[in-house]
Amino acid sequence: MVWLAAIVAFPFGLALGSFMTVVAERVPAGESVIRPRSRCPSCGAEIANRDNIPVLGWVRLRGRCRSCGSRISATYPILELSTALLFSGAFLVYENVWVGVALAFLLMLMPAIGAIDIEHRIIPNRLMYPALVAFPVYLSIAWLIGAPVDLARMLIGFTSFGGALFVVAFVSRGMGMGDVKLAALIGLVLGSLGLRYVGVAAGAAIVLGGVGAIVALILGRGRKAAIPFGPYLAAGAVVSTFWGAQIAGWYLRNLLGA
Repeated sequence: MVWLAAIVAFPFGLALGSFMTVVAERVPAGESVIRPRSRCPSCGAEIANRDNIPVLGWVRLRGRCRSCGSRISATYPILELSTALLFSGAFLVYENVWVGVALAFLLMLMPAIGAIDIEHRIIPNRLMYPALVAFPVYLSIAWLIGAPVDLARMLIGFTSFGGALFVVAFVSRGMGMGDVKLAALIGLVLGSLGLRYVGVAAGAAIVLGGVGAIVALILGRGRKAAIPFGPYLAAGAVVSTFWGAQIAGWYLRNLLGA
């Protein structure tokens, strides 16, 4: 059944991924994500329906606009495919449909948020505020129906992960409030499953961020160069969603002797 749910979810993930490419392009610019229709970023020609199929449309056109022949960034199919894989993958890990849906939609946001933060150094409030309202409402409904979520741990995850990054942002002045809100969202959703998931998400983000900083130094970026932390928070959420229980179990057994 989990494979069936994942297979059914995959085309929905592709469609949502296509929408998230629009979000990643237009939200930082303050534009509508509904109108106008998708257009070539070079000549402005409207993309025909036959060319607007997620991933396949880009492959079919060989990454070029049908009208002007300009190259279309590979970011589009990468975002579409990664979103679909993460969205459907959640149903492979979590058998409860209510939990699977919550994690699928959390993961759906991660590629676009990472891409926006890399390019624009922001995590838009237009994404964070609706998510911070919608997920608690959804999880509360899921809890009332009997899904295996914990609202108390949801609140603890929200305050602990978001609060910790708020302190870092306040003290260091090097972290934006968008990172704080993203951490709060991740802590909220993963905390509803168990606080160990929040711990793994935070630990993975720190480790991956450290590796990214070392790589940046090796590539010649100065120590004071701004490095967006949003992609690492997003990666930490992905790691914890798929392997959080195993990592937490390994840590407790081998490092704490529990």
